[in-house]
Amino acid sequence: MAHLFEPLRIRDLEFRHRIFVSPMCEYSSQDGFANDWHFVHLGSRAVGGAALVLTEASAVTADGRISPADLGVWKDEHIEPLARIFRFIEKQGSVPGMQLAHAGWKASTAEPWKGGGPVDASQGGWTPTWSASASPFTEGWQVPQALDENGIHSIARAFRDAARRALEAGAKVIEIHSAHGYLLHSFLSPISNRRSDDYGGPFQNRIRFLLQTVACVRETWPERYPLFVRISASDWEERGWTLEESVELARRLKELAVDLVDCSSGGIVAKPKIPVGPGYQVPFAERIRREAGIRTAAVGMITSPTQADTVVRSGQADAVLLARELLRDPYFPLHAAQELGQEIAWPNQYLRAKRPH
Repeated sequence: MAHLFEPLRIRDLEFRHRIFVSPMCEYSSQDGFANDWHFVHLGSRAVGGAALVLTEASAVTADGRISPADLGVWKDEHIEPLARIFRFIEKQGSVPGMQLAHAGWKASTAEPWKGGGPVDASQGGWTPTWSASASPFTEGWQVPQALDENGIHSIARAFRDAARRALEAGAKVIEIHSAHGYLLHSFLSPISNRRSDDYGGPFQNRIRFLLQTVACVRETWPERYPLFVRISASDWEERGWTLEESVELARRLKELAVDLVDCSSGGIVAKPKIPVGPGYQVPFAERIRREAGIRTAAVGMITSPTQADTVVRSGQADAVLLARELLRDPYFPLHAAQELGQEIAWPNQYLRAKRPH
């Protein structure tokens, strides 16, 4: 059985181990551009030894941002600032990757430290926002417009064009964000999708937009590079998207040359009842991996080297994606390797700080 520090090969890429940087919104951009904050934030995780460094959710259209301060990749001018970051990440032995996203009905909101709720034009916000159906995310939020079929195809093409820009910038992994209540997830879940056309109702209709988007991205994303999809494996709501549906979706994604499912959960309702605890989402990754026969990554309150190693050794997932723990400790992979008695290359500049096993 594999362990946390065993290399992982996907297509033509070899990740030096199984600790990946989960996308983390930084709310630090102007007009979608990466800047010195992103360089330091992402670059320090590469210096810290992460095998894959994914950007935050990067908007494929300007109105697809969660907030006015989100990172974006909707125009060619965004490429060069990203390229500088990706070159540095790769020089540290890490793989640079990009998560592509559209916020849908959860767009046009404030940064978390400013309250996180909807903002209007005076605060940099915009209208309309978009969703599967014309109902708000929660009380007090703006009512989105339901995407028509032309809009659906336009956004699928926007994901494709964003993937092309990410490739030009030097990304080697793309992750399509279809979780946490954002646009693609709003089509998957019967809570938010109340349509009666080819994109609503039964399961095969609700997954249609995501599958078309994946196929569109694969038109431009090279066969030699991995493609990931993040899903909310459960809405944690009785009337919502289920784990059983996630398993079947994962089978369909595998047929479309998706290589790994990033298994998160929730986000479609404002106050779900989630039994949060250490590793609480790992069982989603385990079941999808086992029943759909596809690689998975586990997320959610994975905070110690032993815990992360157990997830991989037990076959629950092929990799772990860490977020908050890597904010607390950007050098977690270096420290984890020492704790677990494994070897990982330290930056030459930091070798004098390395403790012997």
